[in-house]
Amino acid sequence: MIGLAALVIAAIGPLIFTTYFVSAILTQALFLGIVAASLIFLSAYGGMVSLAQVAIFGIAGFTLGNAVTTNTKGLNLGWSPWLGLLLGIAVATAVGLLFGALASRSTGIYFLMITLTFSVIANYFFGQVTTLSGFGGISGIEPPAIIGDPAEHVNRLYYVALVVALFVYLLIRYVVRTPAGLSLQGVRDDPVRMSSLGYRVALHRTIAFGFAAFIASLGGVLFVWWNGHIDPASIDLSATIDVLVIAVIGGLYRIEGAWLGALVFVLIDNYSRNIGFIGERFHTLIGVIFLVIVLLSPGGLMGIPGSARELQRRLSSRRRPGIGAADLRT
Repeated sequence: MIGLAALVIAAIGPLIFTTYFVSAILTQALFLGIVAASLIFLSAYGGMVSLAQVAIFGIAGFTLGNAVTTNTKGLNLGWSPWLGLLLGIAVATAVGLLFGALASRSTGIYFLMITLTFSVIANYFFGQVTTLSGFGGISGIEPPAIIGDPAEHVNRLYYVALVVALFVYLLIRYVVRTPAGLSLQGVRDDPVRMSSLGYRVALHRTIAFGFAAFIASLGGVLFVWWNGHIDPASIDLSATIDVLVIAVIGGLYRIEGAWLGALVFVLIDNYSRNIGFIGERFHTLIGVIFLVIVLLSPGGLMGIPGSARELQRRLSSRRRPGIGAADLRT
């Protein structure tokens, strides 16, 4: 019921919110939620917490930028936006499969560090290879004509992002119920036993990483259409940590938490910086909020109802009168 209400509000968002709110808050929350959903998918169903999703997000954006722009940094190929879209998704997904193959035999903190290394490499690669970008980045990235200029036609890009976000959610929910998705969850729970049953654990992880890369690439395409620009700072360590924070705030084990966490993060980011004593201390504020949420509800905002029920159960059990000695004798 809550999810349906949220979907209805999202559908009529442009009618009830200002243009600024739709563009700067809702649209941004949608594509950041898509990237966070790719991370949550790997964590919840594959047991892999990846810090490479922002790098893949950026690879899609840089590929699209190089393909469609003219008279700016990069390759300036000047291709069709639709061809650039397909190329960005294809390249990012292929790189995701490569990353997955390299990291698939590691677990836990080692997997986390390997994917962080991928993220750092991608950041410096696009910064230092001036043929593809350089630290100044690529500007003038325009979406297809049907979407138009996002500054003038805010609602068009918003509804595209909403449809893509809904598609991603439904796709993940479908995939995790397929035999491949169930096998991935078995690999998550007991990789040794799954291997002994004949399942190729590394291959399952690699394919899952590639699927998550496809999802992250969709977020990257929407980002460059929304921003019109991408540079290495868009995928630096700060951006990588931001997506992890979004996933944890929303709930690292619930797909819906990706968009809830993204909305909360974007709201805090946009409005807290105007408060005098916060200003550039935004990351301190988000860090404090992060700690409070994790301490009170390890399942993030999506886990609050469950945590509240558990707390109520414990309080109720403590209030029950104990069994006295007289009761035991009867």
